[in-house]
Amino acid sequence: MEWRDQGALLSMRRHGETSAIIEVFTAAHGRHAGVVRGGAGRRMGPVLQPGAQLDLTWRARLEEHLGSFTVEPLQNRAAILMGDRLALSGLNAVVALLLFALPERAPFPALYRATVALLDLLGRSDDWGFAYLRWELLLLSELGFGLDLGSCAVTGVKEGLCHVSPRSGRAVSVAGAGAWASRLLPLPLCLQGAPDDMAGLCEGLRTTGYFLQHRMAAAMGNKPLPAARHRLVEGFLRCAGLSAAPR
Repeated sequence: MEWRDQGALLSMRRHGETSAIIEVFTAAHGRHAGVVRGGAGRRMGPVLQPGAQLDLTWRARLEEHLGSFTVEPLQNRAAILMGDRLALSGLNAVVALLLFALPERAPFPALYRATVALLDLLGRSDDWGFAYLRWELLLLSELGFGLDLGSCAVTGVKEGLCHVSPRSGRAVSVAGAGAWASRLLPLPLCLQGAPDDMAGLCEGLRTTGYFLQHRMAAAMGNKPLPAARHRLVEGFLRCAGLSAAPR
């Protein structure tokens, strides 16, 4: 068995004295693991950093085997972001959520394309946080937990939407919320594809975080979300001048 693809590195751990086992996210083969001979050595160690873009060739005798990778580095994103603490937190959150959520060897080509675009945007635009929020929405959708934010779940109107139902994942308008407004999640402008500020971004992350934990993670045995995601949210809160992390 053999295939060739590009992928973003998600993790690396030592295997024996000089080899490493890596996990990558590729367009055609999803989250995939394999051994890199010499991967823990001086030459390859600095290359195999989270978020690195790699040209990969995977070989194994049988498809179900772990197999081995031959890798060629294309881009070392972590090194580029070392001077930007928040952007580096963004990279770590993306990598951690993919490791947490994706089943092995299941392709998600749309999510892969969005992931590469987001990783390339980190630290290069002041608006990358909103791209990250849209990426979380896509992650939920690709895994079967997508939100329906186009119209009010109660009245059917498409204007004046300002809440999200934690039960249905659907938008709710001011009129539709009524006395239940305090029990609903926020629907800031940035979740509706409109320009917004940092406080709105934090509200959006509160809403996506709820569904990541109570829908996606709950379906996986209710494991807690990766700490890297919480650290990123805390970084955005500091930028917005807020103190309490949204959950």
